[in-house]
Amino acid sequence: MPEREIRLWGDPVLRSRCETVTVFDDHVEALAADLVDTARPEGRAAVAAPQIGVGLRAFGYDLDGRTGYVINPEIVELGRQLRDIEEGCLSVPGLFFPTPRYEFARVRGVDAQNQPIEIEGTEVFAQMLQHEVGHLDGQVYIQTLPGERRREAMKAIRSADWFLARMS
Repeated sequence: MPEREIRLWGDPVLRSRCETVTVFDDHVEALAADLVDTARPEGRAAVAAPQIGVGLRAFGYDLDGRTGYVINPEIVELGRQLRDIEEGCLSVPGLFFPTPRYEFARVRGVDAQNQPIEIEGTEVFAQMLQHEVGHLDGQVYIQTLPGERRREAMKAIRSADWFLARMS
């Protein structure tokens, strides 16, 4: 399956809550494969469906020696401490900000055959789970930043070359 183009901040698909997958067919299998393939290049960890322009609840990941995808994921447990972790996003390229994330996360969903999946992780893997489910709820991590940090992030976005190119 091909690596797909990443949608950037400002694209409406990134701000919309994704639809639950209800039909499990070849299209869903292809989406899962595309998500994993798009997450694999060096410097990436995961990709959510809206980041490739698809408004369905699914993400793929390739992180810490673990590769896979989850359809219709829901966070079922967050734990340990909430702390700031340096975070970036393929949809906001080149910008990183300390983001409040829990040190542990567990997600439940299904695979492309509608069979149950549960994945969990700590540290960076937990951060990824929270980040990707956020995308499916129409949220880019910038929106989770507290006050002044969010203003700083928005200023940085507005002056980023990729953003300015989209505005011209």
